[in-house]
Amino acid sequence: MKKTFYLFNPGRLSRKDNTLKFTPVDDNGREGQPKYIPVEGVSDLYCFGSLDANSALYNFLGKAGISVHFFDYYEHYTGSFQPKEYLLAGKMQIQQTQHYLNVAKRLVLAKKFVEGSAFNLTKNLKYYDNRSKDLESQLTRIQSLTESIGSTTSVPELMGIEGNIRQSYYSGFDVILNDHAMEGRSKQPPLNEVNALVSFGNMLCYTQVLDQIYHTQLNPTISFLHEPGYRRYSLALDLAEIFKPILVDRTIFRVLNKREIQSKDFDIQVNRVILKESGKKTFLKAFEERLSETIQHRVLKKKVSYKHLIKLECYKLSKHLLGIETYKPFKIWW
Repeated sequence: MKKTFYLFNPGRLSRKDNTLKFTPVDDNGREGQPKYIPVEGVSDLYCFGSLDANSALYNFLGKAGISVHFFDYYEHYTGSFQPKEYLLAGKMQIQQTQHYLNVAKRLVLAKKFVEGSAFNLTKNLKYYDNRSKDLESQLTRIQSLTESIGSTTSVPELMGIEGNIRQSYYSGFDVILNDHAMEGRSKQPPLNEVNALVSFGNMLCYTQVLDQIYHTQLNPTISFLHEPGYRRYSLALDLAEIFKPILVDRTIFRVLNKREIQSKDFDIQVNRVILKESGKKTFLKAFEERLSETIQHRVLKKKVSYKHLIKLECYKLSKHLLGIETYKPFKIWW
């Protein structure tokens, strides 16, 4: 079974027969012990350290269908190497573009993304509210905002509602978390430990969604809720809204409340907090475990992983764009 590999250290990546060879390099240029990764076992690579590679290596990765995602020192997603878009189809491109250009059609999908996100956010809050955490004020506020989604007449207005829903939701983090406080959402840069985890987790969710989009006929640059922009896979931002509460926030609650990640796992700088390597590894382990968890799917009548749910969401969106079946966002039913 293919899996994701995370490269934390700077180094050199090269091909050796049908194997990937990663040679770590320290700050003084000294090479460490090489590690060999069979290419048939790799789904994608996440690079958190500087990577030295040549075009021959990327040709090899492209033929093997392996994506590479890059992040800078401050954990910002900077870009991806994606193999040739072998699944893109003309009909889908046309329909996706038409749904973006048609204000009414675009608004229908944009509302679905916000509704799905709001529902899953509410489920998280209800889970903890039922466990002696007083989150009634947040739940009431989000319910009121959710009821106004249907009457919105523009995407900017809808984005405003979505932002207010998120603000109310994040205020509940200070109630849910035992030993940490969020104190409002801060990003670019995150100003405390909770915000550092949210930024890191959201970025991982975004790249997971992007990877699943790649395996469908959807174009990741044409979106409906977020405005398409230069050098941004904005459709991944749309779909990630639905899965961040399930994949990212639940993981954050786990690693902090179970003290798997503590203050010592953060690099606290002036006006910036980032995860140390120890914190990244712990969070990634918990995140991977979350992606691998399975649930009994009510329609398919079989167990599917959370990671596969993302791909199923892409298929549902594809059917909507092609006029086969109306899109309904994934909502937690348990």
